[in-house]
Amino acid sequence: MRRSLAFLAAGLLVGAFALPASAATGDEGFTIKDPRIKESSGLAASHLHPGIYWTHNDSDDGPYLYAVDSSTGKTVATVTLSGIGRPRDVEAISIGPGNEIYVGDIGDNLDGTWPYVWIYKLPEPKKLVNQTVRATQYIVKYSNGARNAESLAVQPKTGRVYIIDKKEDGGHLYEGPAELTASGTNIFKPVAAVDLWATDAAFSPDGGQLAVRGYFGGILYDWNGGAIKRKQRLDVPLQGQGESVSYSADGTKLMYGSEGTDSPVQAEDAPGGSGGSSSSGGGASASSKGAGGVSGMSGSVKVGAFALAAVAAVLFGSRRLFRRR
Repeated sequence: MRRSLAFLAAGLLVGAFALPASAATGDEGFTIKDPRIKESSGLAASHLHPGIYWTHNDSDDGPYLYAVDSSTGKTVATVTLSGIGRPRDVEAISIGPGNEIYVGDIGDNLDGTWPYVWIYKLPEPKKLVNQTVRATQYIVKYSNGARNAESLAVQPKTGRVYIIDKKEDGGHLYEGPAELTASGTNIFKPVAAVDLWATDAAFSPDGGQLAVRGYFGGILYDWNGGAIKRKQRLDVPLQGQGESVSYSADGTKLMYGSEGTDSPVQAEDAPGGSGGSSSSGGGASASSKGAGGVSGMSGSVKVGAFALAAVAAVLFGSRRLFRRR
């Protein structure tokens, strides 16, 4: 995705101060080692293959999904989607009921250029081999006009698809129809405000919570039947360009991904998950965490956080990273 020069400078500063990628494996974090994956923009834990995460590039790649083994960081299968047009700006991936993979070709860098966007759906392959899988393509429009979005999440209990638009001062959760149709246009309607410049979102495996991440932090919402209720801030790691989030298959971890070659996927305990922090934010109180969720980080990363905050203040002036609640 094209970024302003100023934002790229902020991303480079983060990379300069961040710790090296963890050598831990699996749900403790890993590094994507496939040189083809330079713009990992979405992440989803496999339902059929333990330890496997599905990802994809942003734009200018093609109709490809990659199955990455979290124990090694290596791609173990490449899936080519057939039955669709050429992807334009793929930003998100989610797995819903029945082990169906949903891919969100929902990016719009000029925030209104495209009168419609697309969602692709395909069954998660039962075998991890290079293969071509036929997908269903759905046309998506928003009830209040075209917009940019990078977050797509499928409700694991109902199978309903949700999108969050990407607005610097906060966006909205958009709800799709109860069932997507391939024979017409699917209208997504705003149902709740989201207090974040969102780059991805993911449902907990039980469907009770919605985690939303941005470049500088994250928010956990109680799903509350779709009338989302803000619960707490998330401990989102500092990353060069934080683009993705997924719950681990067992729901105990939140996995945060970033763009770039050899990009890290970093793990944090999921609030409420076994071994995770409490709903009040674990060892540190929610009030003690900054907008970027940097509490509990090592000294060198905290230095990077403060440096990034200073640069962000200069670059964005009085603009807020989060909307007021």
